[in-house]
Amino acid sequence: MKAMILQSQGQPLRQADIARPAVGENQVLLQVSACGVCRTDLHVLDGDLPSPKLPLILGHEIVGRVVEKGAGVNHFTIGQRLGVPWLGHTCDHCQYCDSGRENLCDQAMFTGYTLDGGYAEYVAADQNYCFPLPEGYSDAEAAPLLCAGLIGYRALLAAGNAQRLGIYGFGAAAHIIAQVARAQGRKIFAFTKPGDIPGQRFATELGATWAGDSTMSPPEELDAAIIFAPVGALVPLALRHTAKGGTVVCAGIHMSDVPQFPYSILWGERCVRSIANLTRRDAQEFLALAPELGVRTQVQTFALESANEALEHLRNGKVRGAAVLLCNQ
Repeated sequence: MKAMILQSQGQPLRQADIARPAVGENQVLLQVSACGVCRTDLHVLDGDLPSPKLPLILGHEIVGRVVEKGAGVNHFTIGQRLGVPWLGHTCDHCQYCDSGRENLCDQAMFTGYTLDGGYAEYVAADQNYCFPLPEGYSDAEAAPLLCAGLIGYRALLAAGNAQRLGIYGFGAAAHIIAQVARAQGRKIFAFTKPGDIPGQRFATELGATWAGDSTMSPPEELDAAIIFAPVGALVPLALRHTAKGGTVVCAGIHMSDVPQFPYSILWGERCVRSIANLTRRDAQEFLALAPELGVRTQVQTFALESANEALEHLRNGKVRGAAVLLCNQ
C-alpha cells in the first residue's frame, strides 16, 4: 500500500510503498477513504508529544470500509463504513477503565501516535474502538467528526451549561462545536489570532454573537471558555473574562506553558481544567447528536501524497474548517 511515513520527529513525511498491515485478533482491516489532518498530528511531527512509535503513520480521524476481519470480530460486516478516532486501545481493567474513565488509562494506545494511523491506503484497528458513521456525511465530511468533533464535544460537556461561551482558536474543533452550542441555544464569543479577519468572519457566519482577537474583551462576561489554541498565555486572558463559578477548559493535548497569574482572577470558584483524550461513550453520543442537530463540516481536501502540504497549511492557519486527506484515489 501507499503510505506517508514519519521516520524522525522534526522531519517531513516521506512517501513509501509498504506491506498492508496484517489483521490481528479482534481487528478489522479498513481501506481508508479519508483521514483528517489534526493539530495533534503537527504536535507529533514537531516533537511536542514525545516517544511516538517510529517509524509511524500519522492520522487519527480515519474513515474507511471493512475489507477483512480478524478472529473474534463480530461487530461489523465486510464493506461497512467505520470511523477510527485517537483512542485506539485500553487495558479495560484498571481503575480508570472500571470507572468509565478509559481516556485516562495508563496502558492506552493512540491511533497515529503509538499505533499506525490513517495517512495510508489501509489501516488495521481494534474493533472495540471503531464506530459506524452517520449517513448524510461524505467520507471527507465525516473525518473531522472523529477528533475535532469528539474532543470539542468532550470540552463542551466540561463547560457545563454555560450560556455565554468563549471559544479561543477558531479551527476545526471550534467550527464544529460552535454549531452544537448554537443549536443548544448558547451564545458564542469567538477569539482568534490578532489580525485573523477571515477567521473572525468564519465564526460569525457560523452564528457567533461576537468575534475578535484574543487580546480583546468580549462585550459580555463569559460563563465558560474553551481554549483550542495550544497557547498557555490564553489561560489567564480567558480567566479575566470568565464570571465567578465559571470554567476555563483547556482542550488541547499539548499547550505551551501557562504563565504566572494572580490568584484574584481564579478566586470566586472559577475553575481551570484540561481535557484528556476521549471515551467510547463520547463517540457514541456525539456521532448520534451531530446529524440530529444538523452539524456540517467544512473541509479542504488534499491527496494522500500531499500530506506535508496539508500539514503546512494547517500550521500557517490557511485551512478554513478542517483539512482532510483523500487516501484511495
